Amino acid sequence: MISLNTALIILVFLFFIKSMVGVATTENPLEQAESDPLVIEGKFTPKTLARYNGIDNPRIFIAVKKRVFDVTQGATFYGPGGPYENFAGRDASRGLALNSFELSCLTSIDEPIDTLTGLTKEELESLDSWEQHFDNKYKVVGTLHENNADSSEVVPPPQPQSKKDA
Repeated sequence: MISLNTALIILVFLFFIKSMVGVATTENPLEQAESDPLVIEGKFTPKTLARYNGIDNPRIFIAVKKRVFDVTQGATFYGPGGPYENFAGRDASRGLALNSFELSCLTSIDEPIDTLTGLTKEELESLDSWEQHFDNKYKVVGTLHENNADSSEVVPPPQPQSKKDA
C-alpha cells in the first residue's frame, strides 16, 4: 500500500508536470507579444504612442522624458487593470515625477508634449530615478516627438507579425 506521503508527492509531481505543459501550450496575446521579435527603435508622436496601450495592441509602451520604453513584460503593472494602467501608451513623465497615477497628470495626446515646467527640484530628481529604473529594466524602443513633426521624420515601429503570417 502506498503511504500518504508518497501519494502526496506523486500528486504534487503530476500537478507540476501538468502546469508546465499548460504553460507551453497557452495562447494569449501578452505571451505572443513577448515572443514576437523585438520592435526596432522608432520615432513616436503622442498619437502613435497611444496605440501601444495593451488593449489596441498587445505591446505596452510608456514614454519617460521623451524616451519610449517597451514595458510589455510588466503588463501586470502597466496593462489593463494594473495600478499604472493610465500610463500605458502615454508620456508618463509628469505622473512619475509627482508619484501620481491620476489622469490629470497626463497631457492629452492632442496637445504638445509636456515640458515638465513647474516641477520642483525634488520632483525632477524623482523623475530621474524613475527613468533610471526603466533604463535598468526595460528596452528603449524609440523617442517621443511632437504630433506636428514632419511625417517623414516620424516612423512608428513595424507591427510584429502574427505567427500565422510568419
